[in-house]
Amino acid sequence: MPENTIDKEELIRQLMADRDRLFRENSRLRAAQEVSPKKAHQAYDEQLAAKNTLINEKEALLQKKDVRIAQLEKQVNYLKRQLYGGKAERYINPDPQARQLELFEGIDILPGEKEAAAQAEQEIRNEKEARAKRMEKAKKSAIRKALPEHLERKIEHLYPEGYNPEEWDLLDANEPLYTEILMKEPTKFYVLRTYRHKAIRKADHVIVTANCPIKPIAKSYASSSLLADLMVDKYVDHIPFYRQHKQFERLGMKIPESTILGWFQGVSDLLMPLHFRLWELMKKTDYLQCDETILPIVRNDKHKTVKGYIWLVRDPMSGRQYFYWDKGSRSGEVVLKLFSGYQGALQTDGYERYELLDGRKGVMLLACWAHARRKFSDSIKNDKERAESALDQIQLLYEVERQIKDQSLSFEDAAKLRERLAYPIMVRFEKWLVAEHAKVIKGSPIEKAILYTYNRFNKLSRYHLDGRYNIDNNGIENAARPVAVGRKNYLFCQNDDTAESTAIIYSLMGCCKAAEVDFRKWLIYFLDHVHDYDENYDKDIADLLPDNLRKAGIL
Repeated sequence: MPENTIDKEELIRQLMADRDRLFRENSRLRAAQEVSPKKAHQAYDEQLAAKNTLINEKEALLQKKDVRIAQLEKQVNYLKRQLYGGKAERYINPDPQARQLELFEGIDILPGEKEAAAQAEQEIRNEKEARAKRMEKAKKSAIRKALPEHLERKIEHLYPEGYNPEEWDLLDANEPLYTEILMKEPTKFYVLRTYRHKAIRKADHVIVTANCPIKPIAKSYASSSLLADLMVDKYVDHIPFYRQHKQFERLGMKIPESTILGWFQGVSDLLMPLHFRLWELMKKTDYLQCDETILPIVRNDKHKTVKGYIWLVRDPMSGRQYFYWDKGSRSGEVVLKLFSGYQGALQTDGYERYELLDGRKGVMLLACWAHARRKFSDSIKNDKERAESALDQIQLLYEVERQIKDQSLSFEDAAKLRERLAYPIMVRFEKWLVAEHAKVIKGSPIEKAILYTYNRFNKLSRYHLDGRYNIDNNGIENAARPVAVGRKNYLFCQNDDTAESTAIIYSLMGCCKAAEVDFRKWLIYFLDHVHDYDENYDKDIADLLPDNLRKAGIL
């Protein structure tokens, strides 16, 4: 490259010298103009035209050299990545600031890359066809399942019209025909009265009174089951407290709304230490997913409902979930505070605030292919051919994930399959993005989809490095659905304290779902045993997490 720089400087000096000579010649011609103006003008025009032609030729030559230099530099960098870069970086630039499409013009897909992608695609499609045939062969007609055996059976007998045991003989006394229907009785309240007896030991005449049962909430008459039902109705069935208040009245029990709200706050206060402990354990893992969703809140200072955001973090390996509320903020400060000290992979959507973590020591960002796919789906009306082509390539990646699931591959084998099949597809797709970007209309939906995908391609491709990583963020988006359904029913949170309590309950409810533990049963057990940890510092409250209770065989 240095010699090229010298050539440029020499050319500039030559051009400046030519300009000086031209200026002197112009002065001479002006002096001679008095004698022969017509000839002087003619000579000046001829010399000027000649000099302009020379300048244009040299500028064209200089521009051509610059283009060639840029192409050679890109090829050198490309070959360096091939020789010395890790597998994940051979085609994928790790620097997001360097991912500008205009810098990659002229880099076409290599024959070896094209062949590898074609072979991978053919293998993926063959497996898809084979799976379709297996599913068709195994398809059976739908059969209505029997009602669960654990349900109580109440028996009734129906006899033929006119039946009389003295005049009739039963033909099916041992095996009569029967049908079953599912019945339900209305919920009812009842009072458990506990007598605490007092007794005296005859040996030492010491009087002992039975211990008072420990209540979940001090000075409250609410049982663990009643408190659990309140939480289930509110956060599982999305019934606001004021509607529950009306239900209680219909059952003959008037409980003030203020009392119900106090019980709610009491339960969340009991859950708070476990909530903190949950996050401590999750931050020790090396792979998390994160997303944020809307949770409206009433701001008394503004006297209106405003948009707030609740954050959700999920551990894909254990299924544990952690909801976090920070005054409804969605700022980068929340990102830095929430993940302070975390080291590992973090999978997110395209929200730019997560980029604050990119490049931090020990943090690797992963992107979501479902979001990229959504961008191309939205652009079908704008450019059907290109959008469908992109969607077809992305679908091939998802077919690889389908193979991993169907074959129940280990994480190690999953990573190997992704490297063999998914990686060549991604190499081809990235270069397709580069080639097609130059052909689309700037600012169009298809151009936005291409840019969205390309600018995140290094993060999108990293999932193939580890079999534990997911191809998308769909798992955490599914975990956030209770919030979306809930806000349609209870509409908003009254204040920040209520929103924080909501985050606590959603966290443990999500953990129950992931551990396949009934939330009501777990909450009753928690409320009955949480006070065992009040003064016993040898116990770890994490023992009460749903997955730990299930592992212990308690739930």
